[in-house]
Amino acid sequence: MSQIVSYALIVLLAYLLGTSNLAYFIARRRGINILQTGTGNPGASNAMMLLGWKMGILVALHDIGKAFLAAFLAGLLFPELPLSREVAGAACVLGHMFPFYLRFRGGKGFASTLGMIAALNWRFVLLLGVAIIVVVLITDYIVTGTVLTVLSYPIYCLATHQLIAAAILAGIALIILMKHRGNFVRIWKGTEVGLRRAHKGELRVDREP
Repeated sequence: MSQIVSYALIVLLAYLLGTSNLAYFIARRRGINILQTGTGNPGASNAMMLLGWKMGILVALHDIGKAFLAAFLAGLLFPELPLSREVAGAACVLGHMFPFYLRFRGGKGFASTLGMIAALNWRFVLLLGVAIIVVVLITDYIVTGTVLTVLSYPIYCLATHQLIAAAILAGIALIILMKHRGNFVRIWKGTEVGLRRAHKGELRVDREP
C-alpha cells in the first residue's frame, strides 16, 4: 500500500470516527434539538448547560477519547508513516467539527483537540491540563482554555522543529478559533455564559418544572 493510499485511509476512518457526536444523540433522546437550543453547539459545554454537569463530563470524555483513539491507532497500525498520528488526530477533530449527517454543524473541537494532543505527547497534555484548569477558573470562560489548548501545541511543535506537524496543527487551530468567534464577541459584549452560571443549572432544559 502506497503512502498516499495509507494517508487517505487514515483520513477517512479518523474523520468518520470524529463524526460520532454523543451530545447530539443524548439530547435528541431527551427530545431536545441541541442544534437549536442554548448556544446551538453540539458539544460538551452546551451539553453541560442544557443537561447538567454529568452529561457535560460524559460528552467531554467521549470527544477526548475518540480523538485519542484515532491518533493512537493510526500510530499503531501505520508506524512507517511519520505523521500518521497527527493526520489521524486532525481528521478526527475535523470530523467532530463538520459531521456530514448534521450538515457539517458539529462541535467546536476543544475536547477532541485535547484528546489528540494526549495521544501525541501525554506529558505535555498533563501540564496543559493543569494550565487549562487554572485559566478557566480565573477567567470563568471555557473558551480561554480552548485558546490555550489549540495554540500551545503547534507552538511546541514549532519550537521542537516539527515543522510539518506544526503546520497541520496550526491549520486546525485556525479553524477552531474561527468556530469560536461568536464566543469572543459575546465575551466582548459581556453576554457569554460563564462556567459558574452554567454549573448552577440556570439554563437546563431537562429538569423538572
